[in-house]
Amino acid sequence: MPRQKRNSQTLERAQQRAVSLQSIDPALHLGRGLTLEEYGRAIALHKTQLDDYNRTLSAIEQLAIAVDASEKALKDLSERMLLGVGALYGKDSEEYVMAGGARKSEVARNLSKSKVGGSKKKAQVEAA
Repeated sequence: MPRQKRNSQTLERAQQRAVSLQSIDPALHLGRGLTLEEYGRAIALHKTQLDDYNRTLSAIEQLAIAVDASEKALKDLSERMLLGVGALYGKDSEEYVMAGGARKSEVARNLSKSKVGGSKKKAQVEAA
């Protein structure tokens, strides 16, 4: 699940408060660095950081879509490469195994073993 873009109630409240404080005095200075100018800078900084965060999330989402697409294409190409080796050398060849495939004769042998194993288990359960 992708991360949600953020908004900030704190930012909205601060912007409203700044407007209200300006109506008191546009050059309001409450001492100890509490000025309307400093308050405006803090609001602007937070807005910039929030906007950067949301833009970055959008970019990451686009990259994730691109990575998923290239992964799908690579998976398809890998499968086609293995099938090409199988078509050229045969699915029972050493080359096919070297390319990452399983020999057709070994896969068929393993399937028949698992079917026999399953029948033995059923017989043991029925006998008990």
